Amino acid sequence: MTINIKNLVRKNILSLNPYSSARDEFEGENGIFLDANENPFGELNRYPDPYQRKIKQKLSELNQIPTENIFLGNGSDEVIDLAFRIFCEPKKDKVLTFLPTYGMYEVSANINDVELINLDLTEDFQINLENLKPYFNDENLKIIFICSPNNPTGNSIKNIKYILENFNGIVFIDEAYIDFSPEESFRNQIKNYPNLIVSQTFSKAWGMASVRVGIAYASEEIIKFYNKVKPPYNISQLNQDAILNTLNDENINQVSENIKIILEEKKSLIQNLEKLDLVKKIFPSDANFILIAVDNADSVYQELVKKKVIIRNRNSVIKNCLRITVGSPEENQKLIETLQTIKI
Repeated sequence: MTINIKNLVRKNILSLNPYSSARDEFEGENGIFLDANENPFGELNRYPDPYQRKIKQKLSELNQIPTENIFLGNGSDEVIDLAFRIFCEPKKDKVLTFLPTYGMYEVSANINDVELINLDLTEDFQINLENLKPYFNDENLKIIFICSPNNPTGNSIKNIKYILENFNGIVFIDEAYIDFSPEESFRNQIKNYPNLIVSQTFSKAWGMASVRVGIAYASEEIIKFYNKVKPPYNISQLNQDAILNTLNDENINQVSENIKIILEEKKSLIQNLEKLDLVKKIFPSDANFILIAVDNADSVYQELVKKKVIIRNRNSVIKNCLRITVGSPEENQKLIETLQTIKI
C-alpha cells in the first residue's frame, strides 16, 4: 500500500513558514551570544536546544533508530495534540479511537474541533475489525488512535498490523506502558509503515512523570512536520538535563531493575487481590497497573480515600471497575491491608 503523507497533511501546514528561532540559525555551544535577546546574567539565562539533539542521539543509540525519526514533546499530550494540528482540518476531518481508552484523545479532538468516532472494544477489550472496516473508506478519517497496552484496561491490543496495512490514514499507537509488556514495540516498524506514529514517554517506566517529556517515533517526513508546527523551545533546559542525566548506563540499568520489581510486585498484588471477596474479577494486564471489578466501585473507592489510599475510580468508564497502580512493596501491602477491612 502506497501512502502519500502530504495528501494527509492540512494544506495550511504544508505552506506554513515555521518560526525560526535564534538557535535555529546558530547551533554551536560556544561563543558570545547576542542573538536571542537573553539576559547575560544568571545560570538559566540561555534558551535550550529547540531540537533536543543530545537526547535524541542517546535514544538513537539506545534503540537503533535514526535521530531523524525521533521527536520530543512536552509530554505525550503534546505529541497527541500536534498530530491533530498537522493532519486534521477543524470542522471537517475526523479521528477514531476505541473505548474505553485514554481520555486525552477526546479532549484533544474537542480542543481542535475535530469529530471523534468512538468504537467500543469487545468484551475482552480488543478491536472488533468488522465494526472498524467500513470506516476505512471515509476520506475524512485522518487518524486512528490505539493505546496499547490500553489504559485503563491494561491489555495489549491485537490486529494492529492489519489496520496499518489497510488504512490509508495515520495510525497513532500510544505505547506509554510498553516497557512493562512482553509485546514488542511498534517503533521498529516505522521504516515499514510511512503512516505510523509511535508515542512513548519518560513518565512511566523511566519514573520521570514530573519532567513531562514524551517521544514520537515516525518516518522522517512526519517528524519534519512535527518540528515545523511545534513551539520553538518546547522542552526546558532543566527537563532536558534531567532526561540526559537518566540516559546513562548506570541509570538505564536501574530503570531495568525497577521494571522487574514492579512486575514482580504486580504478580504478588494480583495473588493477594484474588484472595479478597470484594474483588469479583481481575483483568489481564501488560501495564504497571491492574483493573479490577467489584460490586460497588464508588463505595470501595471512598472507603480507601478515607484511609488515605488513593486508587483510580473507573466506574464512569467501565461499570464497577477500579484501576490500581502497582506501587512499592510497602504501598501495595498497605493497599491489601486496607481492602481487607472494607465491608461493602
